[in-house]
Amino acid sequence: MTPISSLCVYCGSSRGSNPAFAALATELGREMAARGVRLIYGGGRVGLMGICADAVMAGGGEVIGVIPQHLQDREVGHTGLTELKVVDNMHTRKRMMFDYSDAFCVLPGGLGTLEELFEVVTWRQLGIHDKPIIVLNADGYWDRLVAMIDGIIEDGFAQPAVRQFFSVANSVGRLFDLLASPPDTQERDYPERL
Repeated sequence: MTPISSLCVYCGSSRGSNPAFAALATELGREMAARGVRLIYGGGRVGLMGICADAVMAGGGEVIGVIPQHLQDREVGHTGLTELKVVDNMHTRKRMMFDYSDAFCVLPGGLGTLEELFEVVTWRQLGIHDKPIIVLNADGYWDRLVAMIDGIIEDGFAQPAVRQFFSVANSVGRLFDLLASPPDTQERDYPERL
């Protein structure tokens, strides 16, 4: 696989209750800067979003934030980035982040993070893209999500192939190992009932 140049990171606009989450966001940002991987993210200066962006910038890396005007008006936009793109709405934001990215990483977050994750997984399921999606599972934060998806499959609302559309990594090092590995060469089975 060609090394990625841009990684979209979905994560919380809060720090969360576990200090490991902020440490993970910092570690990811530092490693991205060291590897010359551009951060594409939601443009906020708060929470894990801001922590990761600050770490990339502190390491001399490049950061492109994409924020809708209504959030910029609340003064949550990060002013210290390589570039901050202000867009008209959340849909434009997500599409621009998708277009700018070679792969996706999901750190701990809330409902917005889940919505972003499910959108790119669904787009992959529908054959719209084949970009890697990796859930970075800090302290087992996403174990409940993986269990829920397994339950959805078990109850017949999704095909087992859905689990092939994203990977779970327990460390930043493993995340980059997965991004460097060749893509799955198996034919994807897109069933009529997704």
